[in-house]
Amino acid sequence: MKKEVMMAILLLALGSSICAKAASPQGKADQKPTFAAVYDRTLSGVEKEVVSGAEAMPDDKFNFAPTQGEFKGVRTFAQQVKHIAAVNYMIGAAILSEKPPVDIGQESGPENITSKADVVKFLNDSFAYLHKALNTIDDTNILGKVDPPWGKDKMTRMSLSLIAISHPFDHYGQMVEYLRMNNIVPPASRQ
Repeated sequence: MKKEVMMAILLLALGSSICAKAASPQGKADQKPTFAAVYDRTLSGVEKEVVSGAEAMPDDKFNFAPTQGEFKGVRTFAQQVKHIAAVNYMIGAAILSEKPPVDIGQESGPENITSKADVVKFLNDSFAYLHKALNTIDDTNILGKVDPPWGKDKMTRMSLSLIAISHPFDHYGQMVEYLRMNNIVPPASRQ
């Protein structure tokens, strides 16, 4: 089931990338897309929504966490954003088979990064690093297995790339809820 979902995501990403390239004046419809180009383009879409969502939350609400209902112990808005960034670094480092280039403080992000400006910079920098990692993927290494950031079983770069593209949206959904609880329409929902 998990493999089928990942394959569906990959096929959707590949299809949308091919259509976008064919429709663009610079893109050549007969040019074969690369894995790196497909992943990079798809990550750019994810990045646009997540970063604009993070930027939309005002400074004074950046540490908001719901308190009504079943929300005991949930991450704050800032913690959601830092978690996305930390995992971006973790996945990028695994794809590149290196250590993350910055202190990520495990999956929660560094404790010393607290202001909105610093958290958004951490997020932007993490996407830049993840783009760098995804741009190294090609048909010779996509199925190569590397040590994952979690667990003991090696994973392919393709699997890590699919997680890199889907994981931020798990938390983006929570970010959208937090924005709306504060009467802020997420940028992606604005007309």
